[in-house]
Amino acid sequence: MDNVINIDSNLSVARFAPCSADLKKAAEQGFMSIVNFRTSEEKQEVQPGEEQRLAERAGLTYLHHPVSAETLDDVTVDIFRHRLAKLPTPVLLHCASGKRAGAMALMARAVEDGLTGEEAIALGQKYGLDLSEEKIGAFVKSYADRNA
Repeated sequence: MDNVINIDSNLSVARFAPCSADLKKAAEQGFMSIVNFRTSEEKQEVQPGEEQRLAERAGLTYLHHPVSAETLDDVTVDIFRHRLAKLPTPVLLHCASGKRAGAMALMARAVEDGLTGEEAIALGQKYGLDLSEEKIGAFVKSYADRNA
């Protein structure tokens, strides 16, 4: 699949919202789970309930964990990290553009690896996910620093 960032062997971030064919391809490429961070209020071709059905039909475990700029807080990230730990790996994370999915992946890795905020942002940059100028990047940095 094109336009996917591999953060590590267990976490990858799609820079797009997958369609039915993409979900099937993800399963064929060995992904075991998919996480959707899009909210129900976002305009999307495939609504979360339908995406779950398509993902499960493709053999993927599905998690819908909606995140928006307004709802992003420590509790939302902590709940995600707890739920992520229970998913079969490798996991493909997505939102609309990859920013929220990438941010959530970086925060999970930061806590797991004891990274500071600067290190978490640098990890994203290493893989072509530059959140340093984004509002969500500031949250990633502060979350990692609070949990390092």
